[in-house]
Amino acid sequence: MTTTKTRRLKSIRLIISSQEIGSQEELLQKLHEEGYELTQATLSRDLKQLKVAKAAGMDGKYVYVLPNDTMYRRNSDVPITSTKEMMHLSGFKSLDFSGSLAIIKTRPGYASSLAYDIDNAELDEVLGTIAGDDTILVVLKEGTPRKPFKHALSAIITELR
Repeated sequence: MTTTKTRRLKSIRLIISSQEIGSQEELLQKLHEEGYELTQATLSRDLKQLKVAKAAGMDGKYVYVLPNDTMYRRNSDVPITSTKEMMHLSGFKSLDFSGSLAIIKTRPGYASSLAYDIDNAELDEVLGTIAGDDTILVVLKEGTPRKPFKHALSAIITELR
């Protein structure tokens, strides 16, 4: 259900979150090491879509950073490891309900790709999603019980199992 582009965008987020990457060439090399074949032009479009910026790193050199609400910063809660090991993580933090609405909290930068996965799963219980940086609003069909929705969602968010 997850497209190559969605997986690639997730990998880019994870690489930038866990390492100080200073150039597109360096990021392109890391992505090639992870098995992605893409051009510099494609990477440039991906970085623009993710709203990646450059900021001074700890050593004063400029590195890529991800947007986070009011400022750009690196996510320090991501352990340094390969993206293949981290790819099974959805970034999921919590799930709460209010009437026919479900609110999913994620780590910064994960909400849009997780909402994309939920929308593409075409769950019977879901009318649609709206995603921010770290929050997803899921609109459920009127009268949908929570337990069947959580069960259907667990196919996408393994942490719910």
